[in-house]
Amino acid sequence: MDAYLLEWVNLLLRWTHLIVGIAWIGASFYFVWLDNHLVAPTDADLQAKGVGGELWAVHGGGFYNPQKYRLAPAQIPPQLHWFYWEAYSTWLSGFALLCLMYYGAPTLYLIDPAVAALSPLQAVAIGVATLVGGWLVYDALCRSPLGRDLNRLAIVLALLLAAAAYGLCSVFSGRGAFLHFGAMLGTMMVGNVFFVIIPGQRAMVAAAARGEAPDPRNAVRAKQRSVHNTYFTLPVLLMMISNHYAFTYGAPHHNWLVLIALCLAGAAIRVWFVERHKAHERGGRTSPLALIIGIGLIAAVIVALRPAPPAATAAASVLPFERVQTIIQARCVSCHAEHPAQAGFVTAPKGQMFDTAERILAQTASIRAQLVSRAMPIGNLTQMTDDERAAVIAWIDAGAPH
Repeated sequence: MDAYLLEWVNLLLRWTHLIVGIAWIGASFYFVWLDNHLVAPTDADLQAKGVGGELWAVHGGGFYNPQKYRLAPAQIPPQLHWFYWEAYSTWLSGFALLCLMYYGAPTLYLIDPAVAALSPLQAVAIGVATLVGGWLVYDALCRSPLGRDLNRLAIVLALLLAAAAYGLCSVFSGRGAFLHFGAMLGTMMVGNVFFVIIPGQRAMVAAAARGEAPDPRNAVRAKQRSVHNTYFTLPVLLMMISNHYAFTYGAPHHNWLVLIALCLAGAAIRVWFVERHKAHERGGRTSPLALIIGIGLIAAVIVALRPAPPAATAAASVLPFERVQTIIQARCVSCHAEHPAQAGFVTAPKGQMFDTAERILAQTASIRAQLVSRAMPIGNLTQMTDDERAAVIAWIDAGAPH
């Protein structure tokens, strides 16, 4: 396909993914909030109808009174809205993006020979196996006796996810590893909707339609998976945008620790929000511990990734600008040019072009950040050597003499 059309496909898929993702996450967050704010009705008629909780709210100039039944109403209404296409559309558009960007060009974004010498077929197979295997293991744990102990299940899941983070960062480029970790969590989330929550809800609706009492186990299972989904959400959102921040996934030798710490931070912050929803049960008080843990982890990562100050470099050992420009021309300009020569690029990534002396000198800080993180060249397609990388960094640290 023409590179220009590929750019449009990429844009439209991302736009779609963002729109449906907002719809899914917005509905999910709202219902978590709603569940935690419901109060037992005082109206005897509502109690007799089987209403277990209600809430009064005002929004957009209107008053709302949502109610939640303990199991199901005596008669299923003809108009019953189901929340599932938001989840399915988010996963389908995300997987389409994954295929377009990573599986369609594995040597560009997925494979880093300095991490693991994978063939394109091997890389794609590992990526798909991660999504499928992640769901199968997670679902099996939830269905096992361990799934009845929420705290033990959370500990085991955290350990397995940490192992997955380490494994992905050991075989893929940092960018590909972070993205696949998020895609694995996203697959678990939509798997919960497709295989557990919606089938359980269908069974409950069918039982109520027959005049039978719905099986409460379906409600319990759906509730468990919905809670998991809300704690997975912030880590997944972080992974969705991580490809824009090479200083995270490009951290040499320990990017897997960055991945684990940031995901734990996101989950902890979400725990605090959920607990805050239930503050009315504790006289308006919420322990700040989870929030402190989340912010503390982020602060620790910020400190750990802080760039080292430029090393003092003898003037005699700094390459002349002409030689630096030759290196950049050979290793960077195939992508970062007004008219990129690298297949798959219509415009320079992030609009950064290094095809003239003026453009190089204007963007030395950005060049240094990408070289230090080893995020560029992407997958080291142009085979920049460590000596060349060090030479350009030393030139910049010496003040970019020209």
